[in-house]
Amino acid sequence: MRIRAVTPDDLPLLQDIERAAGEGFRALGMAAVADDEPLPTAELARYLEGGHAAMAAVDAADRPVAYLIGEPVDGCLHIEQVSVHPDHARRGVGRALIDHLAASTDAPALTLTTFADVPWNAPYYRRCGFRPLAGAELTPGLREIRRQEAAHGLDRWPRLCMRREL
Repeated sequence: MRIRAVTPDDLPLLQDIERAAGEGFRALGMAAVADDEPLPTAELARYLEGGHAAMAAVDAADRPVAYLIGEPVDGCLHIEQVSVHPDHARRGVGRALIDHLAASTDAPALTLTTFADVPWNAPYYRRCGFRPLAGAELTPGLREIRRQEAAHGLDRWPRLCMRREL
């Protein structure tokens, strides 16, 4: 799998990947997560601009099958979203995107927020080198992200912040 920068033409495809990847939550009783619409293309486009990470893993036809978006938060690079189309899941594509991001930044760490009990969330990120953060370790930016997630209703299921030192 080749990893490259996301282009404006990719943005609708990223939404399709997100919708397909979200379907896995339905089987866990998290239909609200599965039904949540992906970020609008205008919001995704923001990640293409200065200082933000937006990369895609692409197939042989250069069509995205997975993507990662992130942005600086409190001196670290915060992963906002990693999504892999189910047809390409369990092949190391998500880990490759995370490792590519880690190798391409001079930030001291990567951070993310995730569901604590979803197998392809916190347990997966632990295998990718992330550790859960205690409440006292949360930076102001991570606290704000968690506040926004709670306002969006994501706290109906246990969530946590994680960090991977680089």
